[in-house]
Amino acid sequence: MSGSPPSTEAAPLLEALRRMGLVSAHQSVPLVPLEGGVSSDIYRAELPSGPICVKRALARLKVAADWQAPIGRNHYEVEWMRVTMGVDPTAVPAVLGEDAEGGAFAMAWLPPDRYPVWKAQLRDGAIDPATATAVGDALGRIHAATADRADVAARFPTDAIFYAIRLEPYLVATGRAHPDLAPRFATLVAATQSNARVLVHGDFSPKNLLIGPDGPVILDAECAWFGDPAFDVAFVLNHLLLKGVWRPNGRAQYLASFASLASAYFDRVIWEPVDALRARVAALLPGLLLARVDGKSPAEYVTADADKARIRAFARDLLLSPVANPNTIAERWLT
Repeated sequence: MSGSPPSTEAAPLLEALRRMGLVSAHQSVPLVPLEGGVSSDIYRAELPSGPICVKRALARLKVAADWQAPIGRNHYEVEWMRVTMGVDPTAVPAVLGEDAEGGAFAMAWLPPDRYPVWKAQLRDGAIDPATATAVGDALGRIHAATADRADVAARFPTDAIFYAIRLEPYLVATGRAHPDLAPRFATLVAATQSNARVLVHGDFSPKNLLIGPDGPVILDAECAWFGDPAFDVAFVLNHLLLKGVWRPNGRAQYLASFASLASAYFDRVIWEPVDALRARVAALLPGLLLARVDGKSPAEYVTADADKARIRAFARDLLLSPVANPNTIAERWLT
């Protein structure tokens, strides 16, 4: 197949496909940009055998703040997918090739009509606690299967990457924006860094979850880290709180999903006392909530000053007076 040269942005992806052996040296294929996050270029490549997806990590993320991250994280995303496939082959797309030189990899294309994005469903009112249960159960199974495994930990020497793309922009930066809370944020960072127990996804968010015919399919694991499971749980529960700001009429339904996801997840916790993990999740949750207003990656749909002020007041109160159970936070959020 031949065609017009790819755009300047897409050209590195075509070269990556050639290095992976998925496209021949002189073959050109159509590359269609896809909506994605702020950290990567993602394209659908139209191969003669059918479409695939190719992803390349960016050194500078697409946000207003100066947010740099090493492109080597792309390799650890692939490793996360490979480990997870060993836990549940239906939970991730198949990896088709990796180009370490270009910081890119290729994976199976999952058609949107069969694999809708959970974020879109939540936005459009399809708020099903059964879906949240499946999401929580999937995360719990991955954490349980990787808990305290030295062989998995050895594959993810990513402490510096996780700090650069998660702890610094979310917690440290938010502490700088609220100097009186900086010691509290420092405590959260230290606690998160000191609980290396499971394989953490790091961006476990509705935008990175497809709801497929065989259950959730998890994407975008470039923050992969062997660390504290509380981060993944707090990260996704935070999104269910924020959706109630985005779509106020669905707040009770979002919180029902919050409870379903948390219950399914905590039912899988066997590697540590469940109350200790609940407490770390409850401690992190308001920090992440405030980060989506005043950190380096603010939630794009929280734009009204009144909403920001309410989030700030709610999160600050919980940071100053922590609770031990995330369900307590959800109950307060509903009132």
